[in-house]
Parts: sequence; C-alpha cells; structure tokens
Amino acid sequence: MSTDAVDRTDTFTHRARGRWLDRWEPDDETFWESGGKRTARKNLMFSVFAENLGFSIWVLWASVVTAMGPAGFHFLDGLGKGNAVAVGNSLLLTSTPTLVGAALRVPYTFAIPKFGGRAFTVFSAGMLLIPTLGLAYFVNKPDTPFWVFMILAALAGVGGGNFSSSMANINFFYPEGKKGAALGINAAGGNLGVAQTQLFVPLIITLGTHIMAKDPGGYRFGITLATLMWIPFILIAMFGALRYMDSIRHAKADGSSYKLALTNPHTWVMALLYIGTFGSFIGFSFAFPTLLKANFPELAKIGWMSTIGNLAFLGAFVGSLSRPFGGWISDRFTGARITLYVFVGMAVATALIMASLAADNFPLYLISFLLLFVLTGIGNGSTYRMIPSIFAAAVKRRAAESGQDAAAALVTAKRQAGAAIGVVGAVGAAGGWVLQQALRLSNNHFGSMNPAFWAYAVAFLVMASVTWWFYLRSSFAVNRAPSLAYANV
Repeated sequence: MSTDAVDRTDTFTHRARGRWLDRWEPDDETFWESGGKRTARKNLMFSVFAENLGFSIWVLWASVVTAMGPAGFHFLDGLGKGNAVAVGNSLLLTSTPTLVGAALRVPYTFAIPKFGGRAFTVFSAGMLLIPTLGLAYFVNKPDTPFWVFMILAALAGVGGGNFSSSMANINFFYPEGKKGAALGINAAGGNLGVAQTQLFVPLIITLGTHIMAKDPGGYRFGITLATLMWIPFILIAMFGALRYMDSIRHAKADGSSYKLALTNPHTWVMALLYIGTFGSFIGFSFAFPTLLKANFPELAKIGWMSTIGNLAFLGAFVGSLSRPFGGWISDRFTGARITLYVFVGMAVATALIMASLAADNFPLYLISFLLLFVLTGIGNGSTYRMIPSIFAAAVKRRAAESGQDAAAALVTAKRQAGAAIGVVGAVGAAGGWVLQQALRLSNNHFGSMNPAFWAYAVAFLVMASVTWWFYLRSSFAVNRAPSLAYANV
C-alpha cells in the first residue's frame, strides 16, 4: 500500500489506484479542481456500488420467505393462505435483519476513521458473503430448523450497517457545499438496492422452478440461484474497493460532538420523526412481499406473478426515487412544513389501505401502498434536511445571546448535526423492526393486522403534531428573531 507524500502546493494529483491520503483539503478550490474532485467521485462510485449490495442482501429475506413454504419448510407453509403461524414466522425472519442493521449503524460510523474507508469497505462488502453462502447451503437442507434461518437472517443485517460506514466515508471526501448532493446520491443508490432485490430475486426464483419443477426441490433450486447470483457482484465490490478506493489519514471521529448530540433533545425528537419516515420505508419494504401474499393469495395464480415480488419491488422503487425530491422541495418550503404534510398524508394513505382491504380491492391496495412509499421517501429527504437547520438555528441563537463568534458556532453546529444524523439514522432503522413486530403481534393476538395499521395511522398523526409543536407553531417566531426561529427549518 503506497502512501501519498505531503504536498506543499495547493494542487493535488489524482490517481486511479487506491492509497492512503495524508493531505485532503476538499474545501480548497484549487485542490478540488486539480484532482480532488475526480478522486472524490471515484470513491463515491465504488461506495455506492458496495452500499447498494449491502441494502440488497439486507432485504434479501423479504423475498425469500415467500418461497420457503413451497420449498418444503413447514414453519412457513400456509403463508399464502394467511396462516397466522406462517405469517408470524415470516415477519420474524424479515424483521431480524432490520434490527441488526440498525444496531450496527453506530459502530460502523466510527469504523471509517479507525480503519480507513478503503479497508472497511472491503471488509463490510466481504461480510455479505456469510449470509448469502449460508442461505444457499441451508436452504437445500429441508430439515434445517427455524433457529438456523433466524441466525442467517440476523447475519444479513450487516448489509444495513453498510449505510452508515458508506455515508461517513463519503462525508469526509466532499466539501461543505457539495456534501448534500453526494450524500443524497449515496443514500439513493443504497435504497435502490431494496427495489432491485425485490424485482430480481422473485424472478430468479420463478425461473429456477421452471428449470426444475414446481415442487419443493424446484423452489429450493430457485432460492439457491437467487442467492448465489449476488456472489460475483460482492467479489467485484471487494476488488474495486481494494484496488481503487482511498483512505484519508486525518479523518477522525468527533466523539465530543456525539456526546453533545446525545444530550440535545432535538436529536431524539428528530429520531422519533425518522422512525415515522425511514422506519416506515424500510419496515414496509421488508414486509410488503409477505403482506401481498397473505392478503391477496389469488395473485399467485397469475403466471409470473406467482412470487408476488414482481409488484412488491415497486414500493421500494418509488420510495427511493422520491427521497431526493423530498430534499429539493424542502429547500423551497422548509423541511418542517413538508414533514408535517408527509405525516398527514401517510395517515390518509394508511386509512386507504384499510379501506382497500375491507373492499377486497387489490388495485386500491397497491395504489394506497405506493402512495405511502412515495410519502416515506419524501419524508426521508425532508427530515434529513431539517437536522442541520435545527442545530444551526439553535447555535446561532445561543451565539447571539452570549456574544460568541458566529463562524465558530456554525462549525460546532455542523459537527453536532453530523453526529445527530448518525444517531437518528440508527434509531430510524430500528423503527422498521418495531413496525414489523407490531404487524406480527397484531396478527397473532387479534387474528388480523388491522389493529396495527390503525395504530400506524394514529402514530403518523402524533408525529405530525410533534413536528408542528417543536418546529412550526407561531410561538417560535414570536419568541425568537425570525432568522433564528425553528419555524425556518
């Protein structure tokens, strides 16, 4: 591994091969234009590819569980008939990766400064081989107990942690004025991994059953194909990161900012709101194939629709595409106002889902869910837009009251906002696990998921009220100078 010698000039030489960077000053315009920009883009490209695969493996179980019953695993038999035990087991297998991925987001954030972006990207991509190879092996053993698959599902959670390490790494590479776009591309590229898995995995499983036969052996062959197809891409991601990505030697974790962020009440308010947006996106993305198969089993009779996932991917797809729009529209109408509208819209979409189930109307059910997914994507963008604005407004107000230097205060605000984003992202992802557990418990205890959905609708209205109370009510504009008011977030 070569080391980049310290350069005393303002220029920077771009190299295709990966290396340790002793000097990295992206905010210096000459440095950025002379080679820094190309280096940052190179690292962003390989980061997006590796993160996309992380999301793909993270959500893999959401599609696999719908085929495991026909593959001969009795604990998921009857899923298409709404069997309570099968639905409960399915939601356990899809929610476990969500919880593990959420838990890993915090340590993965701190791993980049400690090990370097290049090495940790290789490691995090390589970890994806364990759950994929494990599933491909054990799915061909029909007597494998349920707990083994729970462990494999938990191991798939490493893909969810990749988001935080990838975002933390790219954050170091870009100047302040360009971080928003770079991080948005990075996040959207990862989120699209959910959609591509839910599109291609069911198709490959169906192809496998046609190659073999529509019996348990055929389904096991299809699941094996759909799992092993990711191995070459994982190996390419590892090779690409090892050969071409860079590590920044002076990238350091800001522990003090994390401590300040953890004690700031707005970090936890935003974490609650992000549970409603990203938690709903990831939770429903994982559960959507199961919900489709359990509520509309007759779709399985429509040829290539037999795996259901040919429609399930649409939810994650539209939710991923709408995320950048959420940030864009928040720049024009403020993140808090858009977030408020999003939560009200999500409550309405949830009510429409319930109406479609009561009427047994599949087109309305699909449209209502897609509307819900679009709103979660917009909300993901608007809530992330709120965080730096909230911390900047608070720090500016305190600086004005105490006479502190405004420029220094803004630097502190940016560090705290960055730390808060890591915490908020982890808590929000954990919300996806809570959502799926609510569906499972509702189905187990009430024989229906309806109580869980009505609880979601109420929760979304509560979150809309929280948004208004903390960031939009007129008292903020009255009690603070307009430029410092949280009403401007």
